[in-house]
Amino acid sequence: MAEAYIVGAVRTPVGTKKGALKDVHPADLGAHVLKELVDRTGVDPSAVEDVIMGCVMQVGPQSLDIARTAWLSAGLPEGVPGVTIDRQCGSSQQAIHFAAQGVLSGTQDLVVASGVEQMAMVPMGSSVAMALEKGMPFPYGEGWGERYGQQEISQFRGAQLMAEKWGLSREDLERFALESHQRAVKAIEAGYFDREIAPLAGLAKDEGARADTTMEKMAGLKPLREGWAITAAVASQISVGASALLIASEEAVRRYDLTPRARIHTLAVTGSDPVYMLTGPIPATEKALARGGLKIDEIDVFEVNEAFAPVPMAWAKDTGASLEKTNPNGGAIALGHPLGATGGVLMTKLLHELERTGGRYGLQTMCEGGGQANATIIERV
Repeated sequence: MAEAYIVGAVRTPVGTKKGALKDVHPADLGAHVLKELVDRTGVDPSAVEDVIMGCVMQVGPQSLDIARTAWLSAGLPEGVPGVTIDRQCGSSQQAIHFAAQGVLSGTQDLVVASGVEQMAMVPMGSSVAMALEKGMPFPYGEGWGERYGQQEISQFRGAQLMAEKWGLSREDLERFALESHQRAVKAIEAGYFDREIAPLAGLAKDEGARADTTMEKMAGLKPLREGWAITAAVASQISVGASALLIASEEAVRRYDLTPRARIHTLAVTGSDPVYMLTGPIPATEKALARGGLKIDEIDVFEVNEAFAPVPMAWAKDTGASLEKTNPNGGAIALGHPLGATGGVLMTKLLHELERTGGRYGLQTMCEGGGQANATIIERV
């Protein structure tokens, strides 16, 4: 049976909206991690067969196939193609899936999976601005309206619906958010992320974690809507960042003298209710575990994207996963969520945490727009 291995994984530090990376062009963000990936693995870049890059807001400076422009901006060989994909917040996790599937199918031996999002330069929602400007109730069309009516469809409402359905109070959510910041601050101070980060623009550490966050400060924030439990404190941060991983076949490992770091064990993707939107990680995790023949307690580390606090909290309740093993070094509430890059950022963190702790299995999952989710299990080698 064919195998697909992660042989390299690198990311930028995740910058804040007004931070050190705010003026870095997205093509240069992507170029930075692509060049660093080539340098760190020592691979001949002309041997790479494709560059798959996740990016959600593919407009303005992120348009015209940012995967291709980032690769060329890095000064890498013109003979290597690139393709940009959008599975919303899971775009670069899907890039990992596509890269692994190319290798597992036997049609490719060496593929880059990457992601980028410059949210300071290309704001969230930019890609649907035209539809909204034309007065369309949704940027979807008549069929969508006939199926789901005229109700609000948004990640913010989805997070509130989850909080209500799973009985999560505002205080519950804020306690979870505080823990995310505390874990992130501890990890940054301990240098846990140093090996995986390629410093850029004078920035070598993630910018978002707040050591001075308290329950009292969070309690003073206004909810996103009157009566809601959701505030900015329990949501992921608007961020800037990029990530890149090199996926290789057994043949490529031998031919180019590469060092396998983890085996792609199981891939799963699923759809879920697009109104709740954010519940997909629950069935995606169940699907991945069943397909991989594993039980939840066999997983050593989980990375579950903290788009909003209700997502990992509800996920843990339904799957029985340990929150102690989930986002052990903080999540997107503290460290940020550069949409198209986050899947690769989380996988890079997951790989390095398994290596740091000696764990065997890691599972990553994240909610995605439209009610979808990817789940990936890797095995450290």
